[in-house]
Amino acid sequence: METEPVTPDVLSDRELRWAGTMAGHGDRTTVPIRRAHADSAARVGLAAHLGRRPPEQREEREAVEDTNLAPGATRSAGAGRRARPEEPDPYRTCFERDRDRILHSAPFRRLAGKTQVFVFPDDHQRTRLTHALEVAQVATAAARACRLNVALTEAIALGHDCGHGPGGHASEDALTPYLPEGFDHAVWGADVVLAPANLCRETSDGIRNHSWSRPAPKTPEGEVVSWADRIAYVCHDFEDAVRAGIVTEEVLPPSVTERCGRTRSRQLGAFIEGLIDGTLSTGQVGMSEPLAEALADFRECNYERIYLRPSSAAQGAAVVVLLRALVEHFADRPNLLPSVGFPGVDAGTDAAVRAAVTYVAGMTDRYACQTAVAQLGWDKSRLPRSAVSL
Repeated sequence: METEPVTPDVLSDRELRWAGTMAGHGDRTTVPIRRAHADSAARVGLAAHLGRRPPEQREEREAVEDTNLAPGATRSAGAGRRARPEEPDPYRTCFERDRDRILHSAPFRRLAGKTQVFVFPDDHQRTRLTHALEVAQVATAAARACRLNVALTEAIALGHDCGHGPGGHASEDALTPYLPEGFDHAVWGADVVLAPANLCRETSDGIRNHSWSRPAPKTPEGEVVSWADRIAYVCHDFEDAVRAGIVTEEVLPPSVTERCGRTRSRQLGAFIEGLIDGTLSTGQVGMSEPLAEALADFRECNYERIYLRPSSAAQGAAVVVLLRALVEHFADRPNLLPSVGFPGVDAGTDAAVRAAVTYVAGMTDRYACQTAVAQLGWDKSRLPRSAVSL
């Protein structure tokens, strides 16, 4: 028997206050705007000072940017080349637009459900989303100090991992056999996942080439993100592993504890300072030698103690089996793919395989596991261990 939803007869004081803000505040007969707060006292003063409407913000800010940035920094003026030409925004620079597009995109949101190190992380462990935010903080701190283009740096940092499949780097091993060019999350992110955003060439280049095994980015901002990515994940992956009881701080190499301390805050500060000092002292994007050595030792420690431990290898192997089963399932049954974004293709063709890879790569960890249970009829015991409780 269906029941009517229960609604209170009397609204609470909080609900009344909230509903009372519906139209905002202000007397439009005296000031032709509405304000968010009844007692607003904030004043900008531009109109009164200039005696006219503010100028086109973007062009004015681009001129200031050109004066203040380092000689080799990427200027927004003259940039903005996109695969599909667009009129410039009156207020935002081209790289600020890119940052905003990435931030509001579905691939960026889905990073919240994708593995950083641990499948189905707990409330305090990193996801790909929190990793991207931490990379952006590290990168913009360095870019600002080195007088580089902060908006471009932030856009690359936020978008750099949007091409990752579910299950972390194991997804690259899983999906590579199905594509002639292989599956590289950096290239896939720039050329496939974020292609609808029509990003500037400089932003796409930084995303495509942020991995150290790729060619160098064409901008110093892109190279800063490459360093920031490594700084962020080395520090936070270790912190997550300590919280998970996998390692203790005692396993840190002496080069790290002596030069960077034992806490993530001090470690990040030391590595960021090393990146800034190395870049400002040489004019090239790089880290001063002692800190670079400590970062390399730190990363090697993570590989031995965290990334290559038996349970991590087992988790990766389970992810590979899962994702390949999903790709083959949808490549043989492309009619099961969502109609939006996946035009009709014939089963078993190269186009069907590519469509299946695109669909599976975009899944979150949870959705991939749920799909295996629902579509493939898998028992939950076959899922990566952290997903068995689904």
